[in-house]
Amino acid sequence: MPPTAVPQTPPAHHQSAEGEIYTASNGCPVLNPRASKRVGADGPLLLEDFHLIDLLAHFDRERIPERVVHAKGAGAYGTFEVTDNISDLTCADFLSRVGKKTKAFTRFSTVGGERGSPDSARDPRGFATKLYTDDGVLDWVFNNTPVFFIRDPSKFPLFIHTQKRDPQTNLKDANMFWDYLSTNQESIHQVMTLFSDRGTPYGYRFMHGFSGHAYKFVKPDGSFVYVQIHLLTDQGIKNFENDEALKVAGEGPDFATHDLFNAIDKGDCPSWTAYVQTMTPEQAQKFKYNIFDLTKIWPHSEFPLRRFGKLTLNKNPENYFAEVEQVAFSPSHLVPGIEASADPVLQSRLFSYNDTHRHRLGVNYLQIPVNCPLQAWNPFERDGTMRVDGNYGKFPNYQSSFAPMRYKRGWFTSEHEQWVGKALDFSPQVTEADYEQARGLWHILGKTPGQQENFVYNVASHLSAANRQVQEQTFQMFSRVDPALGDRIRDRTTRMSKKHK
Repeated sequence: MPPTAVPQTPPAHHQSAEGEIYTASNGCPVLNPRASKRVGADGPLLLEDFHLIDLLAHFDRERIPERVVHAKGAGAYGTFEVTDNISDLTCADFLSRVGKKTKAFTRFSTVGGERGSPDSARDPRGFATKLYTDDGVLDWVFNNTPVFFIRDPSKFPLFIHTQKRDPQTNLKDANMFWDYLSTNQESIHQVMTLFSDRGTPYGYRFMHGFSGHAYKFVKPDGSFVYVQIHLLTDQGIKNFENDEALKVAGEGPDFATHDLFNAIDKGDCPSWTAYVQTMTPEQAQKFKYNIFDLTKIWPHSEFPLRRFGKLTLNKNPENYFAEVEQVAFSPSHLVPGIEASADPVLQSRLFSYNDTHRHRLGVNYLQIPVNCPLQAWNPFERDGTMRVDGNYGKFPNYQSSFAPMRYKRGWFTSEHEQWVGKALDFSPQVTEADYEQARGLWHILGKTPGQQENFVYNVASHLSAANRQVQEQTFQMFSRVDPALGDRIRDRTTRMSKKHK
């Protein structure tokens, strides 16, 4: 039988079982784990004390690099179930029939903060789901906002630097934050979302998840539609107001983690209904905006939501490090029937996510149980640090006539996507079109009493810590959304800045 990618049952000493005999890491019994070998009662320690040396050496190496983004998070296991037939859109096997269930693991996270940062910080939230399908692992690496700050992937490292810490002071810096946003104004739609009350969700159970990028649902003949996937919370949207979020950050910085774990622990299992928006290639060519622009949404009036499934989280992890910290998502983990689009930010993520996992977890990160596919067979990828399975035994590590393998089509091609063009520098300019959807969101906020006022207060509270030059740049940015908005933020920020002084 060929070796399998599914991990074997770990040794007994890895299990939590009453009455197990305590041993050193090599399995040798240890009578007293708190005793050390030394010369006499007061003499130096002995290097031969393997248990002590091994314990200290392992402790020194317990921490792995934290994620550059999405460092703070919580997760749970669950099930994705198909509720509506969409076989006319895709041949993906896990979506092939109503009622089909697929095991899942979801990790929620803040984006900009470190592992110790508060859950209630004003920040986008990651919403990543791993689906263990019969055709391999499918990762939905979503956020809780339908758009993002950039559409040019070369800006991503620069943008994230401004959301982290100043290289001199090692402090969060309002000047860095707003200087970047006000000089890269394609970000305005996401800024409008972030500084509404949806920028501080009341825990992870009360927010939506969005693919943001366009993907493709593909049929066996290679024909496809572009899609956006939405996971809409069945618990309803619930948010903190700005000052509530600050209070929770001080009193209960792990609020969202606590809320998710406790809800599942007592059987109040959260769920999200899955919807898809579709757009034909012909519609994409006529669409007002570039569908590969991550700063734009597809209006529901033109591209209505179509329900197709439900994600339910019903089991907490047994070990945070093993399952939540070591889980590794990547947009490039796709299955037949679903493909990536030409969105440039998505294309860069197809490389970057796997690359960071190799750095954080090692080249064999897919052997970690939470990341393992149900089945996998790739004898050309061998060896490497921490190869802990049979490493394909004696099976050849090349395409050998002595050990033939079976092959199955895993991806498709389409005549619609045949690219011809010159290599060029990709740097799209900001135009009036970049403010249209942000302006629409401002007007939507006006339909709910207090939401526009909250937005102005949220921005001013943060912007008041920046210097005057950066403030002026930012006032002008919001004035391009709506002159009255720019004036209101200017007035509120000026008054709050005087209070700081």
